[in-house]
Amino acid sequence: MQRNSTIGELMERKRIQDGAKEYQGHTYMDLARFDDATKHMIIFDVLTDESPVGWKGERNRLYLSDVGYQKALDNQKAGNIKIISHAAVAKGNLYYDHRDMAR
Repeated sequence: MQRNSTIGELMERKRIQDGAKEYQGHTYMDLARFDDATKHMIIFDVLTDESPVGWKGERNRLYLSDVGYQKALDNQKAGNIKIISHAAVAKGNLYYDHRDMAR
């Protein structure tokens, strides 16, 4: 008898198919990705203990609104984080700035 896949299994297959790694923070198929207010996805390295998100040395993924993205840019300017990948988000779809960015 064939067993149907769970939503979690389908989501994991999609992550692997897209070549995305798992990081701290939001998962690749996190519900925040599909929120209407979400406009940006970033993957970043935490550089200092003063970072408002994550621990020094971690790599994180976050789905953010425009306001949240501006805060991330401010934290990068302050030297707390280094954004290594950015994608625009529309209706859950990711549009990376460059093809070779971390996923």
